[in-house]
Amino acid sequence: MVVTVKPALFLRGRVQLPASKSYSIRAFIIAACGGHSTIVNPSHCDDAKVSAKVIGSLGALVRQTKKKPLEQWDVMAAQRKPQLSKINVRESGTVLRFLLPLLALRGARATVVGEGTLRGRPNRHLLETLRARGIDIRGWGAEESIPIRLNGGVLHPGKIAIDGSLSSQFISALMIIAPQLHGNTELFLQGDRLVSADYITMTCQVLEKSGIRIKRKGPRVYGIKGNQEFQGLKNFIVPSDYGLAAFLITAAALTRSDITLNGHLKDDLIQADGRIMGFLRSMGVRIRKTKRCIRIKGPSKLRGGDFSLKNCPDLVPIMAVLALFAKGKTRLRNIAHARAKESDRISDLRRELLKVGADIREKKDELIIVPQDKYKMSRLLDPHKDHRLAMAFCILGLKLGVRVKDIECTHKSYPDFIRDLRKLGVSIRKVS
Repeated sequence: MVVTVKPALFLRGRVQLPASKSYSIRAFIIAACGGHSTIVNPSHCDDAKVSAKVIGSLGALVRQTKKKPLEQWDVMAAQRKPQLSKINVRESGTVLRFLLPLLALRGARATVVGEGTLRGRPNRHLLETLRARGIDIRGWGAEESIPIRLNGGVLHPGKIAIDGSLSSQFISALMIIAPQLHGNTELFLQGDRLVSADYITMTCQVLEKSGIRIKRKGPRVYGIKGNQEFQGLKNFIVPSDYGLAAFLITAAALTRSDITLNGHLKDDLIQADGRIMGFLRSMGVRIRKTKRCIRIKGPSKLRGGDFSLKNCPDLVPIMAVLALFAKGKTRLRNIAHARAKESDRISDLRRELLKVGADIREKKDELIIVPQDKYKMSRLLDPHKDHRLAMAFCILGLKLGVRVKDIECTHKSYPDFIRDLRKLGVSIRKVS
């Protein structure tokens, strides 16, 4: 489906920020590893729903027990017979990668399938590691994408090496499984450059709340004792998602506006995309933030800058849109791993922004954006079925007016995105 977004004259209003997709998935997966968990206010997005469904296949009992004022989900691990022969993870790369070691732990004979943008996404580093530890597992093609077939084996503890230069999800997946092995594990992180390190910390924080201890022995070494008991997550409140808030904050920064974003913003749990707050402030956006809300008045006089997105590649699309309207050149660097997301978030993003007349230069590991005095209006932009590109293009439409294809892909992380834009006064219309 295509939507038309018209330039905005004035945005005003208040919306509730969506919950973190990353924390929701981690909470459901870790809850399935043992104990009785209560997860409060998880994300409604497609990927989070998949994680709740998948842990049911692992034998967990999952049920919603409260709806207002905050939703509450109870998870009781190991309550039913697992159904492992064929599991569909839809389009969630995180769920896929967290699931595979859990299946390996059970010595399962299983096939894991998926859909859409998950086809072709690489898993080779993780599967090579699992094979080295005794699991018979194979994926499709050179990069071992879905479908992935497990044919049993015994997952051994010990010294485990994993390449962390492509995705931190591989590392998090092993951290979740290692405490359940019958022996101690040392996890060695390899690769020229580790990426998205904050996501590893996120995993460790949720594990700690479930009673699991992981010891960091060095910059690239973690010690994990085996035979640990998962005690469940007690009243785990999922924080609001800064990466999704970034789109609404940018909308306010680019337009005449006065908006308030309500949410759970206590910041006791790390978020990689929380860096957006510092990036925006350095670009000249004035933001008032408390533990319960973010308030922005626009427009802001934006200035460019040099930003490393090594640990937050999901911010690439919206930072590129901001850079189009900043004074001076902007450089987004350390982003090569953004190519292995739902789309190639470097080449595909550049290709679409060229349609509006952007001066955007691509290198293997960076984008350089030079703002122009004038851009082309009302162009049709293709997000390549990538939810973050689709949302970034809608925000671009507040300045230029655009049409955006495949808007339904935003359900992957932010199913209420269009509704919330309309609440703020955005003219956005669906067309066939």
